[in-house]
Amino acid sequence: MSVKTLFSRAGILVLVAVSSWSSIASDFLVSTDWLEKNLQDPKVRLIEVSVNPGVYERGHIAGATNLVWHTDLVDTVKRDIVGKEQFQQLLRKAGVSSDSTVVLYGDTNNWFAAWGAWIFDIYQVPNVKLLDGGRSKWEAEKRPLTIAQKAAKPGNITLGEPDYSLRAGLKDVLEIAEKRSDYGLVDIRSKDEYEGKIFAPAGVQELAVRAGHVPGAVNVPWGSAVAADGSFKSKEELKQLYAAVGIDGSKPVVVYCRIGERSSHTWFALKKILGYDVRNYDGSWTEYGNSVGVPITNVAGTVWGGK
Repeated sequence: MSVKTLFSRAGILVLVAVSSWSSIASDFLVSTDWLEKNLQDPKVRLIEVSVNPGVYERGHIAGATNLVWHTDLVDTVKRDIVGKEQFQQLLRKAGVSSDSTVVLYGDTNNWFAAWGAWIFDIYQVPNVKLLDGGRSKWEAEKRPLTIAQKAAKPGNITLGEPDYSLRAGLKDVLEIAEKRSDYGLVDIRSKDEYEGKIFAPAGVQELAVRAGHVPGAVNVPWGSAVAADGSFKSKEELKQLYAAVGIDGSKPVVVYCRIGERSSHTWFALKKILGYDVRNYDGSWTEYGNSVGVPITNVAGTVWGGK
């Protein structure tokens, strides 16, 4: 069913009939159609955040700057997010200014692009959006890619002080697990990870010596929030999905996964699309499951064998 949607382009208010709530640029999402039509807009700054080596170099959306998750968006010495000065320098080099519209996209279902969106939010960068469906949807629709890399005109963005209310740490999660019922906890990993049948997905390097989940956490695998093409489900569908496990916006929520990237995707769904009060625990299970003296729930009863 068509709905009427308003948006502003070049200072003119336009009334558009669209087929779904996410078919044009929203506050936090853009469709593949919208992006292709706006690639030449100098105020649109496109940034790819993919995790697989060589993906950007083999072909990317025209005009996109590449940010490497494990070197550009994290502190490579401390296990921490990128520092303010380094991040500001990266964004200016990518052509981001105070009046830019930043569109993030990436591989692996936008996990790391969503991580990027979380970092942008921590540093209070305005007007940041995610390409709904990411690289996979763009490629599936056979939209153009290029190997050409063109340096952007330097931007003038000035970052604010980091807003750490968007981030949870081990101390916060432990307190919720042991004595706070005024917070919700959402484990977005697979059912087998949550129940402790496996320590981590096959082939990954970041491991914990214990399996299971944080006591009190509910399990909503990140993939439950997306449609077959990788785009987010409708707002109403997302509300129903999380309300079914008691996550309805009535209290703050902490989300976690294994290293914080999949949980960033759920953070985006809950925070940006539904407007809930959500914090991402980026230490996630590799920190919590390796910590001494913290409680876990392990339904499967597995014990680490040292292999």
